[in-house]
Amino acid sequence: MKSKVTDWRAVSLSFFDTLSYCALFVVVWLVACLPFRALYVLSDIIYIPFYYVVRYRRKIVRRNLTGSFPDKNEAEIVGIEKRFYRFFVDMSLESCKLMTISKDEMRGRMKFTGTDVARKFIEEGKSVSVYLGHYGNWEWESSTGLWFREGTVMEVYRKLRNRVVNRLMSRLRRRMGNIYVNMHDTARFMASAARDGRYYACGLLADQSPKRKDAKVFIPFLNRSVPVITGTERVTKRYGHAAMFIRVRRVRRGYYEGDFIPLHEDPASLPDYELTRLYFQQLEAEIQRQPELYLWTHRRFKYARPL
Repeated sequence: MKSKVTDWRAVSLSFFDTLSYCALFVVVWLVACLPFRALYVLSDIIYIPFYYVVRYRRKIVRRNLTGSFPDKNEAEIVGIEKRFYRFFVDMSLESCKLMTISKDEMRGRMKFTGTDVARKFIEEGKSVSVYLGHYGNWEWESSTGLWFREGTVMEVYRKLRNRVVNRLMSRLRRRMGNIYVNMHDTARFMASAARDGRYYACGLLADQSPKRKDAKVFIPFLNRSVPVITGTERVTKRYGHAAMFIRVRRVRRGYYEGDFIPLHEDPASLPDYELTRLYFQQLEAEIQRQPELYLWTHRRFKYARPL
């Protein structure tokens, strides 16, 4: 009897997940069908209740900003905070456009330079670890595959807790031609590629916070010493990748530029965690330039220590 009850619950959960997915799909599709001008009118309307009424993670954002920019006064912090929430709504709606936007239009709105350097590495038989951050529209940055030969861009992703959202985002991201690999399968994929002599560019979102039990290596970042994930550096060195960083700039609403810049041609020759330090150094420089483009709602500093 117990097993029958368990099976029934499993079937029901799957059924309701499917209903939720269909409902979410319709909402995202309706947003995606809007022309960009109407999309930003909608964003301006949503911003007001989102910031002033819903107050989504406002305390976390304020704490993150205050700790990151101790030299700024309250008015400056609030200014960055408001610009961030405006951008956050913009980016969320822009991400919906992944459902319908053509590849040609995406190439016009998310431009990349420096890809010739990465392609040269690949052509010479050397894979490239491309370090990214939660900065700018990182969902649109999944369009890097449009700037490379098909099948030569792989992105590592962390599975979202919400199964419905995870399923939809997986569908949207794959439209731009990248190969997506679960973070837990990264080493297996790289080992298989190395055996088969396949070379590629691998996108790594490396600014995520590790679990408390894994918080063993700390790097200076935004006025704190923060714990970092070290798996990205380990696989980069183990499989002999070159390392690059994408420097992102928001030109204006709906238009971004990403520049591939070298971090190090031979990371295996660096001391432990030096590559990670170089990455966070580049990311901090980006944030200092346009702080509103970073994901301040992220609990990035929950295990941080004072410098």
